[in-house]
Amino acid sequence: MLVLGIETSCDDTSLALYSEEKGVLGVYTAAQLVHDRYGGVVPEIASREHVRTVLAVYEGLLGRAGVDQRQLDGIAVSNRPGLVGSLLVGVGFAKALAYVLRIPVVGAHHIESHIYSNELGGEALRYPCVALVVSGGHTSLFHVTGVGRYRLVGNTRDDAAGEAFDKTAKLLGLGFPGGPAIERVSADGNESAVAFPRAMIDRDNFDFSFSGLKTAVRLHIEGAGHQDARGVADIAASAQAAIVDVLVHKTINCAKRIDVRDVYLAGGVAANRALRERMKRSCAENGLVYHAPLLQYCTDNGAMVARAGALHLAAGRDDGVDLDVFARGALNSWSE
Repeated sequence: MLVLGIETSCDDTSLALYSEEKGVLGVYTAAQLVHDRYGGVVPEIASREHVRTVLAVYEGLLGRAGVDQRQLDGIAVSNRPGLVGSLLVGVGFAKALAYVLRIPVVGAHHIESHIYSNELGGEALRYPCVALVVSGGHTSLFHVTGVGRYRLVGNTRDDAAGEAFDKTAKLLGLGFPGGPAIERVSADGNESAVAFPRAMIDRDNFDFSFSGLKTAVRLHIEGAGHQDARGVADIAASAQAAIVDVLVHKTINCAKRIDVRDVYLAGGVAANRALRERMKRSCAENGLVYHAPLLQYCTDNGAMVARAGALHLAAGRDDGVDLDVFARGALNSWSE
């Protein structure tokens, strides 16, 4: 089965081709650099950029992969959660294409797609497992027992970890997106230089909170005044350490409490080297098995959508022309 994956949930237009037999045949992503000047994604601009680029990205993908669109067996497209205007562009394009080609189309949940990005390296998820999905919009822990079987066991009470990275970078004048900038600068800093809070780290639950960290970083910078390069690096490293400490501590405790062996990272922040190294080390120390997506599949991409969609298409699902978009939407859950 050859599946086209379409990802337009936020600011990047990303399409990919995925085959169960051959894996990822190609990914073509058009990044929206226009948002850099605003320090964050502007929804209306994002949707207009998707309209401008989606057809060119599609044609470029087929051309690079040497695939005729008549070879497609199905289409998967992100339809929740995300920016409604952006989602509408991708879903509208997917439904029109599916209608013309007379092939099935399925809506893909953005978080589920991130979880299954772990399979793009060639290894299937091992059930049951715990998956930490961490990005600019999500910081959630799931107990996963199979396709479509997810139980949310931990969530952020306020801001996501990726938001904390972005805000810290903005306060330090490092630009947007903040995650890669913080990671780069932190390499020259001392993560023990500033004692930033680790909110809820000792609470008997698996929830997160990063709003307090954002405030602590702002107050520290305002109180310290002008920072030289070393000072900026120390603040960045200390903030990064605070975020990583909480993510790792909560995830490891969750896996031990539920009594599962396999731990998965997913989402844009899963590309952070400090998080990957610390999680891998902590898993080994606690008898757990660490997994993370290939770096190129951590951020939003069409390949993860195609992979998740392929699982549902194989089960015979077809959402057809009634497929809609949703700004929010919980991942399908189950009860014990």
